[in-house]
Amino acid sequence: MEWWLILIIAVAAALVLFLAVIIGRACAFKPKPYKAPVLPEPEFDGDKAVKDLQNMIRIRTVSSKNRAEEDEKEFEKFEAYLFEAFPNVAKNAEFTKVNDRALLFKIKGESDKEPSVFMAHYDVVSVVESEWSKEPFAGIIEDDVLWGRGTLDTKGTLNGVMQAAENLLSKGFKPTNDIYLAFGGNEEVNGNGAPAIVEKFKAEGITPALVIDEGGAVVSDVFPGVKQNCALIGIAEKGMTEIKFEVKGAGGHASAPPAHTAVGKLSAACVKVEDHPFKCHISKPAAEMFDTLGRYSSFGLRLVFANMWLFGGLLDKMSRKKGGELNALMRTTVAFTQMSGSKGSNVLPPEASMVANLRLVEGDTVQSVRDRIEKLVGDPDVKVETLHGMNPSRISSTDCAAWDKVRAAVAGTWTDALVSPYLMVACSDSRHYGPISDKVYRFSAMALSKTERGLIHGNDERVPLETIRKTAAFYIRLMEQC
Repeated sequence: MEWWLILIIAVAAALVLFLAVIIGRACAFKPKPYKAPVLPEPEFDGDKAVKDLQNMIRIRTVSSKNRAEEDEKEFEKFEAYLFEAFPNVAKNAEFTKVNDRALLFKIKGESDKEPSVFMAHYDVVSVVESEWSKEPFAGIIEDDVLWGRGTLDTKGTLNGVMQAAENLLSKGFKPTNDIYLAFGGNEEVNGNGAPAIVEKFKAEGITPALVIDEGGAVVSDVFPGVKQNCALIGIAEKGMTEIKFEVKGAGGHASAPPAHTAVGKLSAACVKVEDHPFKCHISKPAAEMFDTLGRYSSFGLRLVFANMWLFGGLLDKMSRKKGGELNALMRTTVAFTQMSGSKGSNVLPPEASMVANLRLVEGDTVQSVRDRIEKLVGDPDVKVETLHGMNPSRISSTDCAAWDKVRAAVAGTWTDALVSPYLMVACSDSRHYGPISDKVYRFSAMALSKTERGLIHGNDERVPLETIRKTAAFYIRLMEQC
């Protein structure tokens, strides 16, 4: 037999074997069996849950970086309402006001060895009332939907936690371990509420065995090829930093401009950064998400997710081109959000600036991304300055009892949803708990449509009444396991 024929046969055989391997891996890439434990169906007053949230919305706890713009009486009113609306919590839980707005309730358990922390925040972002369809602080209910700032972020979550605690305590509930209800009053402005509670825990040697805060939700059409609803539970969150770019110029009349104006130099820097995105890095949360939900994708996509060693580059290229949520899971992102220059259209600015918001994946730091950006810009006339920042959070375990409890409560409440870890691209107060616990989970306990998710921090924030009841049911199921 001729040598070339032997070579062709060998290459063909290798190709067949190669295809057999990747197809075989895809065929074996099937959903992992999971049998959710049967949890009792919660019995509680759903109408009370709706009414209490309605009343919470009517309290204008709007936070601001400028304390003078806040109405302190509204925050005091909210605190007082918790004691009024939830008498069993007020009677049976030990209350501590950690700082001026951080509220901490302790429900004593049979043991203090493995405490749980249920988090939320009761401050909300500001509104432009004229841009709302309905008054944002009136607590209006229409067509079985409650309108108002805070319904989603996160008075709805806080209400669910309090409903669960009140309901269980009214029945003589004593948890196996201590349960803490930790509510911040300045989360929206990166305040000191949650850090103060964590420092208190550190001083007292309290190491939470479970922490749950806002974050993921039950969503649809968020993962390629998956048609089922997905309950996404954040096991980590990206870091965040803001970088300012500044160029100083001579100013003057626009009729005789230099070769490159201050704004022009900034624009060139912007293009360089956007044209050179950060390298793909599939962190543990993203990898676990791909491994969980990828098994439910179409066969073509299972080929990709089962063979990331081969197709990872293709997925990277596709995500870079499209942007959005999938891309944000896979790399540090840069979003230019602000730019300023001359106040006159015919005036050269003596200085111009722009700001970029970066969200950092595991492996990047506030310092490392600044260094890369500065090197990439490569223009001494463009000053690069870090305004503030925080590194990526600690990654929590999914191979532990705490994860199993959260997963079981989710599966019992939204029976048709696939439960998956994910990487939270936004920030929350729960990141402060990383130094004292590797069992921090981010789940807002709501089923949210794409439209509803877009209402967070936006106009016409609202929530269906059934969602309010489901949130309470979830927290009852979870709290009973603690």
